[in-house]
Amino acid sequence: MNELELKPIVLGALRRVAPEADPSRIDPKESLRDQLDIDSMDFLNFLIAIHEALGVDIPEADYPRLSTLQAILEYLAQKKPGPAPS
Repeated sequence: MNELELKPIVLGALRRVAPEADPSRIDPKESLRDQLDIDSMDFLNFLIAIHEALGVDIPEADYPRLSTLQAILEYLAQKKPGPAPS
C-alpha cells in the first residue's frame, strides 16, 4: 500500500482515540500528540488501532519515529506494501 491508500486507515485509527479531531486541520509534519493534545496512552491506543487495521507489528523501539502523520504514513508504506486485510 502507498501513503495515499494508508492515510484514510490511519485517520480512522486516530478518530478511535481522538474522535473530536478534525483530520483536515492536521499538519502532517507536526507532532500529532501536540496538535491533538493526546497523552502517551492515547498514542499507544492509536498505534494498536493501526496494528489491528493493518496487521503491521510496530515495535516499541520504533515509537519515537512515529511522531507525525507523515512519518507514520512513510513507515507503514515501507512495512505494508500489500492491500489492507479485509
